[in-house]
Amino acid sequence: MKRLLSKTAVLLAICSIFAGCKSHDTATTNGLTPVRLQLDWYPQPEHGGFYTAQLLGYYKAEGLDVTLLPLSQYESAATMVTSGKADIGLASSDQVLEWNANGLPVLAICATMQHDPQAIMVHKDSPIHDFKDLDGHTIAAQTGAVWLKFVTAKYNLHNVRQIPSTMSIASFLSDQGYVQQIFVTNEPFFAKQAGAEVRTLMISGSGYDPYRVSFTTREFAAAHPDVVAKFARASIRGWLAYLHDPSATNEYLLKLNPALNAQQEAFTAQALGDGGFITGGDASGAQTGHMTAERWQATYDQLKSLGILNGSIDPTTAYSLKFVQ
Repeated sequence: MKRLLSKTAVLLAICSIFAGCKSHDTATTNGLTPVRLQLDWYPQPEHGGFYTAQLLGYYKAEGLDVTLLPLSQYESAATMVTSGKADIGLASSDQVLEWNANGLPVLAICATMQHDPQAIMVHKDSPIHDFKDLDGHTIAAQTGAVWLKFVTAKYNLHNVRQIPSTMSIASFLSDQGYVQQIFVTNEPFFAKQAGAEVRTLMISGSGYDPYRVSFTTREFAAAHPDVVAKFARASIRGWLAYLHDPSATNEYLLKLNPALNAQQEAFTAQALGDGGFITGGDASGAQTGHMTAERWQATYDQLKSLGILNGSIDPTTAYSLKFVQ
C-alpha cells in the first residue's frame, strides 16, 4: 500500500520487456492453476481480502493455487509483473495509466478498493481544515505525489513546500504544525496511541479519486482470461468475507508480519469497513471489484491536464471491465 514506482524503475521495467521477459507458467499442479500475486508491500490488513480468499479456499474452489508475494521497498510490482516474476500485481489506476503512457502494456482487471485510503493528517488544532488551507505550509509527502500537484493546481496554491515522507510519525509527534501524507487505515492509530489528537483530510475528497486495482499484462489477460476472471471473483469473495469477520485472517497476518499487532489490525479492518474503501457507497457489497469507464476517463483527464503522461494514450486500453460481472 505504500509503494510508488520511480521513473528509473519504469525504465528498467520497459527494458526488461524489450529484452524478452520470462514467459508466464500456468501449468496445473494437482489440478490447480498456479497464480502469483505480487502485493504492494509487506503482508498487512490492507491485503486482508486476498489472504482470506487463500485461507478459506476461495481460490482453490476456482481451480487456482494463488501465492501471495510480499514486496520489499527496493522492488516494484510493475517490474515484477512485466518481467514475468509475478502474474498479477497491485497498484492504483493512475499508476496503471502512467505505466501505459511509459510503454508498459499492463491492464487493470478489477478494483481492489473503490477509493484510495490516502489522506493528509494534521494535529487537532491545525489551521488546515481544507485543501485550500495548505498554502503557506510544508507537507511531508511521497516523492512525485500526483495528488499534491492536482491539489496545488485546483486550489491555485502558490506556496506549498514538499518534503519527503519518512514513513514514520516521529516528526509529526514532535511538531504541532507538521502536515503528513498518510493512510487513514494506518498512521492515525499510532498517532492516537502516542497521545496525539489528529484530524485527516481524504485525498479523494479533493476530487482526485483513483481506484486501487489488481493488474496484469495485456498478454497474460488475453492468453488466460478464465484465470483472470476466476482470480477476480475469488478475491472479491475474499474481501467481503474479510470485512464480515477479519479475525482469522488477522491472526494469520500476525504470523507473516511480526511488525503488526492485534490492535493495529483491528483498527485497520474497522477503518476499511467504515470508510467504504472496498465496497464504495453500496454497503451491500454489490459494487466490490467493479470499475467504471467514467472514473478511468476522469483520472486520465486529470493526469493529462497536469502534464503527467508522456504523450496521449487511449485510456480504455489500460483496463478491462469484462472480468467483474
